[in-house]
Amino acid sequence: MHTGGIFAALSDTTPEVAADAIKTAKKHGVIVSYDLNYRESLWKAIGGKAKAQEVNRALVSQIDVLFGNEEDFSATLGIEMQGVSDDFDELPVEAYAQMLRDVAKAYPNLKIIATTLRTAHTATQNAWGAIMIYKDEIYHVPQKDIEIMDRVGGGDSFASGLIYGFLAGKDPEWALKAGVAHGALAMTTPGDTSTASLSEVERVMGGGSARIAR
Repeated sequence: MHTGGIFAALSDTTPEVAADAIKTAKKHGVIVSYDLNYRESLWKAIGGKAKAQEVNRALVSQIDVLFGNEEDFSATLGIEMQGVSDDFDELPVEAYAQMLRDVAKAYPNLKIIATTLRTAHTATQNAWGAIMIYKDEIYHVPQKDIEIMDRVGGGDSFASGLIYGFLAGKDPEWALKAGVAHGALAMTTPGDTSTASLSEVERVMGGGSARIAR
């Protein structure tokens, strides 16, 4: 089961719906993943950042797999990343690794915590990678420059690619690379829904161009 912070922010009652769904899923042995996806505009009407932290802390304490970026972890969980500038023009890997360790320490229920690494050189040229902690070990896919057509949905496609890797019984490094490749491919097409095939994802994982073969 997958849900996240955008759903939880849609109304005063959606956090309760998410909590009930998570409880039911866990009762039946279903793995639950959650994307923090902090959106200030959504939380503004229902209590702002304080409410976002209250809701997300409660939900994250119940789930297995967590996705988010550096702003998400700070805004929704109150866990700051040290050693970076305000504009995130440099992304020191060790700072991200320490942030993931801090999240894992605060939420020992989490089995996987992952975040993308994005440096936007321009609107169309981004450096894209990811980092993950799994069983106390850090996995890292270094950033690589990609040409963006539409960046919407890149994070969701990263999450689904990583989830696929684990569900398919692949090793953690393969799963993280699949997430990065799938996210990159999603951003070469318009809209927020991926049209990439598994073979295209695997081609990018092997060093091919992050462009859909049309």
